[in-house]
Amino acid sequence: MKFKNLLKIILIVSILTSSAFAIKKDEIKSEMNNKIDQIITIIKNKDLNKEKKNEKIIEIIDPVFNYKLMARISLGKTWNTLSSEKQDEFATLFEQKLKTSYIEKLNLYTDQKVKIIDLLPYLKSRLQLTTEVIGSKEVYEIKYNFYEDKKTNEWLIYDIDLVGVSIIQTYRQQFSGLLKEKTFDEMLVVLKDTTNQND
Repeated sequence: MKFKNLLKIILIVSILTSSAFAIKKDEIKSEMNNKIDQIITIIKNKDLNKEKKNEKIIEIIDPVFNYKLMARISLGKTWNTLSSEKQDEFATLFEQKLKTSYIEKLNLYTDQKVKIIDLLPYLKSRLQLTTEVIGSKEVYEIKYNFYEDKKTNEWLIYDIDLVGVSIIQTYRQQFSGLLKEKTFDEMLVVLKDTTNQND
């Protein structure tokens, strides 16, 4: 797959996941579908500068993700060896990295369409929303993995399968590789540097 095409797919991932909020099980499909146009409208709005568009997108992204859970999964067993302060520091950096990754792809948006295919049970207690990103020449399958927050009975995204590859597992492999060569604090410095470079 060409790198440019992959970036476009990642953009659509950000658009779709940005288009929802923490929702009930029977509302996932309809709410995800209804909110897509809102995000695209923001992107196309020529009256908004880049900073304002980013701000509005971030406001919509935040409620649907459990960033701390995503950070914990991406770090694997190392997470349990950290103090709560270090966990919070890593989770904050990880959240910033995800948001930066989404925002930097906005300029790649052209005319891709998103079609919701189905919402099915996944790994016993979870749900997976299957979608298709439809371009002028190619169609890609994107799956959004939801879990239920037992405290609120609402469903949140904790991972995305991008053309068959888990985003969180990809990060997990990256962090595992870094931790073979560096201490956790040294890896935090690398994470800060790479995230700040994209700001």
